[in-house]
Amino acid sequence: MTITETTPDLYRRLAAALTERVDAVPTNRWDSPSPCDGWTARDVVDHVVGTQAKMMGVVGLSIPPGPSATTDPAGAWRHTRDAVQAILDDPAKAALEYDGRFGRTDLASTIRTFYCFDLVVHGWDIARAAELDTTIPERDLDMVDAIIAQLGDSLHMDGVCGPAVEVPADADRQTRSLAALGREA
Repeated sequence: MTITETTPDLYRRLAAALTERVDAVPTNRWDSPSPCDGWTARDVVDHVVGTQAKMMGVVGLSIPPGPSATTDPAGAWRHTRDAVQAILDDPAKAALEYDGRFGRTDLASTIRTFYCFDLVVHGWDIARAAELDTTIPERDLDMVDAIIAQLGDSLHMDGVCGPAVEVPADADRQTRSLAALGREA
């Protein structure tokens, strides 16, 4: 699978899709359980916001303080999304390097793979918790499946994804992809 979008454009598109889902969550659904064990829809947003902020810190950057996902999940997400997008739109910042789990890499490469993958998967988690449309577009499933293949067993390390879930042989592609991530569709 080849993603033809630049990293800033890929993030922009996937962040917009996550924003649509976050903005569609009814107020009374933020504390509904998500497919992430022990997490609510609000907790999933808090996780996305927190991990993206932490990633910026790895390369010496930061996201300015903004709304808390605890009290304003949609505002916290939009604030983080805009800050990360501004960093990615600056080629010098996007190219900042660091030593990662799999060797030397740069911020844009990490965002392009793991964090864009996170936007798709956690968007599904939020939609599921809020009882919204959970459809993942085919081109996003292409990316998710490529990342699943790339990460292999490290995907199931503690704190990443749960163990794969068995599904029937005739399960649709989205169900199979999510099952590989420990999610029951």
